[in-house]
Amino acid sequence: MKKRCFGTGDPLYEEYHDKEWGKPVHSDREHFEFILLEGAQAGLSWSTILKRRKGYKKAFANFDPKKVAKFTAKQQQKLVKDEGIIRNRLKIKSVVQNAQAFLEIQKEFGSFDKYIWSFTKGKVIKWSKKKTPTATTELSDKISKDLKNRGFNFVGSTIIYAYLQAVGIVNDHFGDCFLRMP
Repeated sequence: MKKRCFGTGDPLYEEYHDKEWGKPVHSDREHFEFILLEGAQAGLSWSTILKRRKGYKKAFANFDPKKVAKFTAKQQQKLVKDEGIIRNRLKIKSVVQNAQAFLEIQKEFGSFDKYIWSFTKGKVIKWSKKKTPTATTELSDKISKDLKNRGFNFVGSTIIYAYLQAVGIVNDHFGDCFLRMP
């Protein structure tokens, strides 16, 4: 049996852990997807969001920030009734606001990927076996603050740290996990 950091026994969680979590992402669409999903997860379990991932994909235009940035108040109100997602008005509104801010970053940096990886100079940060994993770091604090200054919402340091883990900027696979980097 493979040793995992999390998810053992839940096929959806195992697949996410084994195929996605901690693998470096360089697609702006995927970056937008994970920022959206991590923000939606605030106050909830990740498995709750994973189970609704297809609903989010459908509701938010296949995670296309250009389309989502144009969602009207009427479209947002319709999403409050969509059972395929978490029906929280503030979270839905923040997705549209974040899409608009995401596009501004793309304009400024050429891509969101260039922007986000610039914080680590393109390097993956590995969790030290000597330290206990944490919910926030100086890096997540710095990125959270910068994103908020750029107009993002639902991007607190804990959310951003989970995002950095998800997109592989931070590799927090435990020492005995089969995916742990040397």
